Amino acid sequence: MDTTNFTGTNVETRTVKKVNVRSMTVTAMLSAIAFVLMFLDTAVPIMPSFIKLDVSELPALMASFALGPVYGVIVCLIKNLLHLLMTTTGGIGELSNFILGVGFVLPAGLIYHHKKTKKNAILGAVVGAFIMAAISFPSNLYIVYPVYYNFMPKEVIVEAYQAVAPFAKVDSIEKCLLMFNVPFTFVKGMISAIITVLIYQPLRPLLKGNN
Repeated sequence: MDTTNFTGTNVETRTVKKVNVRSMTVTAMLSAIAFVLMFLDTAVPIMPSFIKLDVSELPALMASFALGPVYGVIVCLIKNLLHLLMTTTGGIGELSNFILGVGFVLPAGLIYHHKKTKKNAILGAVVGAFIMAAISFPSNLYIVYPVYYNFMPKEVIVEAYQAVAPFAKVDSIEKCLLMFNVPFTFVKGMISAIITVLIYQPLRPLLKGNN
């Protein structure tokens, strides 16, 4: 009886299972790190106090590069599901964070996996940061800020932007978002992108499980 194919299939199956277990383990680890990073936010002098800077998309971007775009999306999903347990926005903030995160890591991962080069990693990260910044405008305008209005009138929010940059002459939420939030979101994405490009290669064997 010829058992070559049978044996080969078993080896292949074990290899696939091993890869899947490692991928799930790495995804869980990166999701936990992303969740913790959500709390390590900091205020930015040129932004109102209710807007914070964090780099919680960094682990998701690394997952997208190391394991594939879908895993990056999964990290974005898990970190926000965990954050729902202590949400102060009724889930709206987490929904927005998930949407922006996917806008960042999905195109970045797709571009990188089309051809795995450092140039494509940088290109993907820049494109992802740009898309995330673009998405932040409708996301904030139609999802996040309407929730804020329940606690802070629209006029007070505009005044908060005017206070940090009186020279900007903003007089509407739309102008506030275009002049402050969109560039801020792009810079936030680029910070995660730069850190990822710098540390990805040294961590690649650990993330992918190869030398």
